[in-house]
Amino acid sequence: MKKYDYLIVGAGLFGSIFAYEANKRGKTCLLIDKRNHIGGNIYCENIEGINVHKYGAHIFHTSNREVWDYVNSFVEFNRYTNSPVANYKGELYNLPFNMNTFYQLWKVKTPKEAMAKIAEQVKESNITEPKNLEEQAIKLVGNDIYEKLIKGYTEKQWGKKATELPSFIIKRLPVRLTFDNNYFNDTYQGIPIGGYNKIIEKMLNGIEVKLDTDFFKNREEFENMADKVVFTGMIDEFYDHKFGTLEYRSLKFEHETLDEENHQGNAVVNYTEYEVPYTRIIEHKHFEDGKQPKTIVTKEYPSTWNKGDEPYYPINNDENNEKYEKYKDMADKEAKVIFGGRLAQYKYYDMHNVIEQALNVVKNEF
Repeated sequence: MKKYDYLIVGAGLFGSIFAYEANKRGKTCLLIDKRNHIGGNIYCENIEGINVHKYGAHIFHTSNREVWDYVNSFVEFNRYTNSPVANYKGELYNLPFNMNTFYQLWKVKTPKEAMAKIAEQVKESNITEPKNLEEQAIKLVGNDIYEKLIKGYTEKQWGKKATELPSFIIKRLPVRLTFDNNYFNDTYQGIPIGGYNKIIEKMLNGIEVKLDTDFFKNREEFENMADKVVFTGMIDEFYDHKFGTLEYRSLKFEHETLDEENHQGNAVVNYTEYEVPYTRIIEHKHFEDGKQPKTIVTKEYPSTWNKGDEPYYPINNDENNEKYEKYKDMADKEAKVIFGGRLAQYKYYDMHNVIEQALNVVKNEF
């Protein structure tokens, strides 16, 4: 006799949505996670009354009204707008590239002047067929923007020189000819009031959850507990790396409590020169307009991924994609296993993508 209808491996966004929707339909679920908390990478830790995004900045944005209504059914969102600032050798620039950025770079005041400046630099580059990321970026936005705002940040992020990276990584770069610092083009944007934990806690209310529990340490026992498995971990690990190990980039976070009310005046400041080892500093209180007497800042360091490290960004080059397709072929034939989320699908998903995917799986399943 199986004890549960579903064993769900991973208490992140995908697993929690599936558990919530299955439970709503009267199905029995056991949800397990190897971490000591629910929520996966959107987990927030409350420190000094501030909701600290423990695994990097998570700003919710979507143009899908169904997804927006869905998350708002669990918690109210504030009106936070993502407007990061770039720090290049002490000079500050607005992101994404817009008229504020172009004024800061060249003192141009009109869209016509900005476009002329970019066109002039692109022409000077004489690049016709970009052979790598560096050439692709210069062909799109010219040398100044590339050198100050793209090169160092990208090389830190990927752990390789821009000349060694394929051009397809930067297929296009957003150039806005307005004085608009809103990073996202989506219709809806915000941060849940009180943090992301509120969403996951409501989803998992009344559902059996076991933390500090590694599926692979008792795999056979767990699989025998349920009629079906919903797996949100690394797909190559599920198949014991049969076709080789898929590659990722990882991240390390350095959290610090500062005895000051406001450290950098913005939630996210990117450090775009290569010599600064971290890619950005996050000041968490600005996500929720915090008035706490202290502040928490997090430095984010990209790092090489090795087995056992947290996987963050899939390296979707040809070699890895070919391996993934072999795993996917096996996964598609599974009658009793559902694969979902960024690790199981080897794809970098934003939060709204995960929710769309989870709701689609729920529709198919039920």
